[in-house]
Amino acid sequence: MRTYTDKTELIAAIQTSYQKYIAEFAGIPDTLKDKRIPDVDRTPSENLAYQLGWLNLLLRWDQLEQQGQVVHTPAPGYKWNDLGGLYQSFYQQYGQESLQTQIQALNETVTRVIAWVDTLSDSDLFEPGQRQWATTAAKWPLWKWIHINSMAPFTNFRTKIRKWKKLNNHNEF
Repeated sequence: MRTYTDKTELIAAIQTSYQKYIAEFAGIPDTLKDKRIPDVDRTPSENLAYQLGWLNLLLRWDQLEQQGQVVHTPAPGYKWNDLGGLYQSFYQQYGQESLQTQIQALNETVTRVIAWVDTLSDSDLFEPGQRQWATTAAKWPLWKWIHINSMAPFTNFRTKIRKWKKLNNHNEF
């Protein structure tokens, strides 16, 4: 897993990976947003909904903790070892909208994530145990939670959207 030296580098990585990821959706018509392609595990709409779900959960975890509430990760009623239902809830919550609406919502959510990261100190980001919700047996610092919920899927899912477009055989891409 990539590491970061400071908050500025982390924010730059989020911005760069996000711009590359979101650019892959250019030219995909809304009529194909739910088209499933063999060998690609998510439709374009599900791909965006997944990102919206995880990034909003990340922001919510921190918001709840800052309000003094107990945070249940990944979400109330869901377990880390059985995330399929959580993914379905993301698809239901966000996937009913057009691709353009989902992209706009994701743009806004990424902007909120970056603004949140910018409010954190380097010790908040890089020292383990700074948030109760992030304190696991692995003792991950916040930056790792941010990385696995933003840059990692932006990078991995970018290749999935490319593959979806290639296998879809549409000249408009």
